[in-house]
Amino acid sequence: MSDINKLQNNAEGAEEINNTNNELNNTESTNNTSAEVDDFESTVNSKEESNLKESDDVDKLPNETDTKDEEITEEKASATENDEVINEIEESNAEDAEDEGNKERHTIEVKEYDSMSLEALAIELEKLLKTEKVQAIKKHVDSINGEFKTKFQALIDEKKEEFLNDGGNEIDFYYSSPVQKRFKEAHREYRKKLNDHYKSLEQNLKQNLADKLEIIEELKGLLNLEENINTTYKHFKELQERWRNTGPIPRDKYNNAWNSYHHHVEMFYDFLHLNRDLRDLDFKHNLEKKLLIIERAEELAKDDDAMRSFRELQELHKMWKEELGPVGREHREEIWERFKAATKIINDKRQVYYKEIDKIYEKNLENKLEIIAKIDALNTQQTNSHGGWQKRIKEVEELRDQFFNAGKVPIKVNEATWAKFKDAVRTFNRQKNAFYKGLKKDQYKNLQLKLDLIKVAEDNKESEDFETVTPLMKKIQSDWKKIGHVPRKDSDKIWKRFKAACNYYFDRIHSKRNAASQEQVEAYNKKNGFLTSLKDLKLPKDKEKGVEILKEQIKQWQSIGRVPNDKRYIDGKFQKTIDGLLTTLKVDKTEAEMIKYENKLDSLVNPDDTKNLDNERNYIRKKIDEVKGQINQLENNLQFFTNVDEDNPLVKEVHTNIKKHKQDLDVWKAKLKKIKGFY
Repeated sequence: MSDINKLQNNAEGAEEINNTNNELNNTESTNNTSAEVDDFESTVNSKEESNLKESDDVDKLPNETDTKDEEITEEKASATENDEVINEIEESNAEDAEDEGNKERHTIEVKEYDSMSLEALAIELEKLLKTEKVQAIKKHVDSINGEFKTKFQALIDEKKEEFLNDGGNEIDFYYSSPVQKRFKEAHREYRKKLNDHYKSLEQNLKQNLADKLEIIEELKGLLNLEENINTTYKHFKELQERWRNTGPIPRDKYNNAWNSYHHHVEMFYDFLHLNRDLRDLDFKHNLEKKLLIIERAEELAKDDDAMRSFRELQELHKMWKEELGPVGREHREEIWERFKAATKIINDKRQVYYKEIDKIYEKNLENKLEIIAKIDALNTQQTNSHGGWQKRIKEVEELRDQFFNAGKVPIKVNEATWAKFKDAVRTFNRQKNAFYKGLKKDQYKNLQLKLDLIKVAEDNKESEDFETVTPLMKKIQSDWKKIGHVPRKDSDKIWKRFKAACNYYFDRIHSKRNAASQEQVEAYNKKNGFLTSLKDLKLPKDKEKGVEILKEQIKQWQSIGRVPNDKRYIDGKFQKTIDGLLTTLKVDKTEAEMIKYENKLDSLVNPDDTKNLDNERNYIRKKIDEVKGQINQLENNLQFFTNVDEDNPLVKEVHTNIKKHKQDLDVWKAKLKKIKGFY
């Protein structure tokens, strides 16, 4: 209940203040009200009861029409709404009064947390902890925490489905990620900071409450002091100054304490025979200040930014209540009604703003329900192929992303909407699992068929009957391609076994067919001797001269000619020796790579067979595409680091990787250009 309402109904106000004082005094185990003050308050109550009777007489006047009844009802409804707004403001100010840092919550930007990724949410939480006061970010942290839990649970559900589809047992499933650990650490730090803050604040709040209760008791006592009025007035002003300088008190005691304080201040002014000049001077000062507050509120009522105006209005109410005393009785109701009128206009604009926000939330709700309907529609489709299911899985993943990015919905339907979404996705996953469980039976049959082919390959890989076994090996390779998928966990393992057996057999054939000629044997012997002498080569300190010498050595090595296939390892030894010599010359990495690559290309060149050269060219093109893809992926990842400092370790690491991949890309492009020169 506001101060003015209490003055308008003095009898009820006096009773409520007495109850408030009793409650506050009981809280602090104080019961020091003197008999004289009780007598004084009885006198006050008698006078207030007289005022109340006059008010009752007015209420007993007969109503002229039913219309007046309706008008009175509307006025009461409006007054109730106004009181609710003022109560809301007072509760918010009580929260701020308990801890000044709470005020800053009004100025911290509330971002669209529902559209952020898990990593972005973790970064935002860390940023708030680093830059804002811990007591001011509760609502922000709660919103971030709720979004993180929702999205991470959705990710766990997805990973669990993948695990089960791969044949895992549900009891064995476990999933964690670095971003989860990072978020938990930040949230744990938040809770610790908040607890530490309130522990240090608690004792001060209790002491300040005790001090303010003591001031109220001293205010009561002023009415019974037998001293010069100027001395009493000076004492009264000292008590007011002490009250203003006393620190914050618990928010649940805030309004009662202030209402009790104001009541006794007004009693001092209104019922004690003060020097009128002193009293009127105070009344005039307070009236001037309150009129300025009203004028500012009326200016805010014209402002289009409803939320900013309402926040400043809270400050004006705080000034009205905490910093200024009473005004003359003849002005009290008038100025309070004027202040309330401006408050109502500002609040009405705020309600319009909320209605607009509600419209946006309703639109978001429509979008989310449409997404859920699309998933439900997919659930009615019949799909009997792996490709078809992969397409549906991709569609559901896209719809899932759209759902998370669709924005907030009205709080009253938030849980129900999320439940509908989970049910739709769960139904899809059940159908998908049922399909892949059936598919697994076929996959295990395929696995057995491929294991049979592996046995054939391994049984024949040592055979010397090339004429008979070679067609057989080619046939089982063809049969392998015709067999369908096997369980993913076995796919790579059995392929490596099959490939190893086939390669072993065909390498033996190639080895026989490419039996070393006498010329190749002589080339090998020459290269072996050349390699021995190269180990003793002394290079000059001049880098350019040293590089020229090494290039000359490479040319000599290449001029010796090809060696038998089973002796080609000697080329690798030569490459390692050249690498070591280049390292002693401190040759640039790219330059050294190209020098070595020229040597490699020369070893691949064969006028009669370009197969090796073709393979090398295709390999380089593939590497260029891979590196480009890695660069694009890293650059896309940077888009998730919004509002993050460039010196952030994660951001720096991404930039470093991009730079390294671009250097690698330049080398691969240089190699491709070089190899094209051989065609």
